[in-house]
Amino acid sequence: MISRNLRHLRVFLAVAETGSVTQAADRCRVSQPAVTQALNKLEQNAGGALFDRTRRGFFTTARGDVLLDRVRRACAMLDAALEDVSPRLVLTATFAQLNALIAVRETENYTLAARRLNLAQPTVHRAVSQLEREAGRALFERTSFGMIPTRQARNLSLRAQLALAELDQADADLAELDGREVGRIVVGALPLSRSVILPRALTRFRTRRPVQDITVIDGLYSELLSGLRRGDIDFILGALRDPLPISDVVQEPLFSDRLTIVCRPGHPLADCPGLTPAILARMAWVVARKGTPTRAQFDACFADGAAPASIIETGSVLLLREILLGSDHLGCISTAQADAEISKGLLARMSVDVDWDRRPIGLTTRAGWVPTRGQALLLDLIREAATEARQEKG
Repeated sequence: MISRNLRHLRVFLAVAETGSVTQAADRCRVSQPAVTQALNKLEQNAGGALFDRTRRGFFTTARGDVLLDRVRRACAMLDAALEDVSPRLVLTATFAQLNALIAVRETENYTLAARRLNLAQPTVHRAVSQLEREAGRALFERTSFGMIPTRQARNLSLRAQLALAELDQADADLAELDGREVGRIVVGALPLSRSVILPRALTRFRTRRPVQDITVIDGLYSELLSGLRRGDIDFILGALRDPLPISDVVQEPLFSDRLTIVCRPGHPLADCPGLTPAILARMAWVVARKGTPTRAQFDACFADGAAPASIIETGSVLLLREILLGSDHLGCISTAQADAEISKGLLARMSVDVDWDRRPIGLTTRAGWVPTRGQALLLDLIREAATEARQEKG
């Protein structure tokens, strides 16, 4: 694991860019022995030489190139935010201080932040105070409701999280050079992806990468988007948003899908043809939460008349299925989800007189994100599974 020592990483970057220990020492304002010590420590962490040392200077090895790309990206993310607070912080800030800043911003409390970091409360307070002293300004407003971060503190915290995520990816990239599977892949999964595309892709991924750590997180789109933007989630799979919710993410459409009305087998309306919105409005429903594309389309089909009065909101297909199986409720889910349930004989498709619009399903990633080899493999397998699902539907 690469050391999260920001000064060592800046020294490495300086040597790579100047090809000289002497020039790197001058740029970083440290001694030449300190540069040599930092490089030795990083090479131990990286599992091999980062530089070829020649009479003409220092030149990065293949291993060094891998680390250099990630360190450059991490510093580029971080330094603009540090400059915005104070140019001095580019030289003095440490990841220990930035981790304290992140924890206090998220918890808005020194004691809770200390518990999260497993540190003493005075240690966390001192780290944030050091940042504020070096910056010459407060980063938090002390209120009776907690520690409220300034705009600059929020931005610096986000950029620090993304820089740390780049270093996590550096660990995975370096491990690839030695044939090891390192690092955790985190997928934000919206309802459609959990029942159709993602299971197929993960099954295939596991045959290629038997020990790669994978975590699938489900939740509200807004929560997943926040996790994506701060680097806790690598990508989101599911219904895309129009318009794009924020400019620092990008969307990749994979296929389009329609909604389907489902019920339990044997439901009194299961075999009725051409059910109209007026008839459907009198029924009890299980549907997606407000604010989702599914719910927007569902509500739109009742725009010209009475809307259903009895609604249970959930994003869980499992909960929807169990409610439908035990009652005369109707459900509104994607066709791909419905097909998975209907093929197992669990639910039945209803014939409705509604012309549903197609909605795009795909991937959401951070703008400029560069995946590791493992992440790239999973993305390719998801694209492959999406293509197959599109062909299966004709």
